[in-house]
Amino acid sequence: MSDFILNAIVRSDLGKGASRRLRRANEQVPAVVYGGDKAPQSISVEKTSFYKAIEDEAFFSSLLRLNIEGSEEQVVIRDLQRHPFKPLLIHADFMRVDAKQEITINVPLHVVGEEQCVGIKDQDGELHTLAVEVAIYSLPKDLPDYLEADISAVEVGTTLHLSDIKMPEGVRSVDLAHGEDHDSAILSIVKMKDRGGDVDENDAETGESAE
Repeated sequence: MSDFILNAIVRSDLGKGASRRLRRANEQVPAVVYGGDKAPQSISVEKTSFYKAIEDEAFFSSLLRLNIEGSEEQVVIRDLQRHPFKPLLIHADFMRVDAKQEITINVPLHVVGEEQCVGIKDQDGELHTLAVEVAIYSLPKDLPDYLEADISAVEVGTTLHLSDIKMPEGVRSVDLAHGEDHDSAILSIVKMKDRGGDVDENDAETGESAE
């Protein structure tokens, strides 16, 4: 599990106008931290370290250490609002976590073994990705940065589902907890010429000659 530390200060000047002034100063990002047995708290997060942290995809599925004026909270990111066309963060929501209670969070899904994949390398297939993240239950200490789907031995015409992912110890799929009917497809290896009904040019010429 990755280790991210963000520094923040308590924000007493509230409202849309105050948030705009904060963003205009370009040093802090308005945010709120909530959950647990404490009241929600408005804070401002130091911009430089925050912007650097969100470049790592693991940030969004990791337990974060939020240092608020010397008092540390363990949190996860729940929402991140971005400017519609500028590379700016507008607001962030952090949720406090309890080390003894499971949380629900989405983690990235990484496909590995593509270069060795039988269906791609030997059978003229290509990868169709149907999911890029997976919802899981986990204690904070067991949060994985990502999950892996190994396709090295997968043949063309095969579809992998959530149940084909090897979950780390202490991690469960949210969807599979609701039953087999929720075993969604995550990827497939399909024949290249089968995409959208495309026909190989050589096959078409052969068919015309036969007529």
